[in-house]
Amino acid sequence: MASRLLGLTGSISTGKSTVSKMLVAHGAALLDADQIAREVVAKGQPALLELAARFPGVVGPDGTLDRARLGERIFSDPIERQALNAITHPRIQAEVFSRTEALIKKGVPVIVYDAPLLIENRLHEAMEGVILVTAPEAVQRQRLTSRDGLTDEQARARIASQLPQEEKKKFATWIIDNGGTLAHTQLEVDRLWETLRSAP
Repeated sequence: MASRLLGLTGSISTGKSTVSKMLVAHGAALLDADQIAREVVAKGQPALLELAARFPGVVGPDGTLDRARLGERIFSDPIERQALNAITHPRIQAEVFSRTEALIKKGVPVIVYDAPLLIENRLHEAMEGVILVTAPEAVQRQRLTSRDGLTDEQARARIASQLPQEEKKKFATWIIDNGGTLAHTQLEVDRLWETLRSAP
C-alpha cells in the first residue's frame, strides 16, 4: 500500500489531539503543525530573530518566544497575523515536506498532518483526503472555559474568529463527531481506519 497523506483539522476545542492519538495508536504517523511551528521559532532559530525584529518585545530575557505576548499582538489584528504567517509558514511547510518525504521513503502507509488552519491556508489541496473533527459549539465553549479558564464571552470570541464548522465540512472527506463520549469517538476513528486500510 502506497503512503497516503491526509489532513486532520477542526475548530478550537473540537478535540483534534484526541483523534490524532487514536489514529497514531492504529499505526498512523503524525505530523503536528503546532509542534513543528514551535520548533521553527525555538531559541536560536532564524525565524525567532525575524520575529524579534518585526514584533519588538515578544522574545523574553531568556531568549525564547513569549507566546502570550505575541498572541496579544496578533489575535485581533489581521495585518499582524499576516506578518507572523509570512515569517513562520514557509519554514513550517518546508519542514513538513521534508518529514513527509522521509516517512514515505520508510513506507509508512498513513501520514496524518494535524493543522488547525489546514483549510484556511488551503493546505488541504495538497492532501489526499481531509479528516474533520467536529463538536457542538456548546461543547467547545464548555471545554474552553473549563480547560483554558476563559470566560464564556472570550470562548465565543475565539470560536467566532475561526472559519465556521459548517464551512469546513464542505472540504471534509471524513467527519469525526467528537462531541459525545470517548467511546463514541473511538468507534468513529476505528471505522475510519478500517476504511483507510481497505482502500487500494
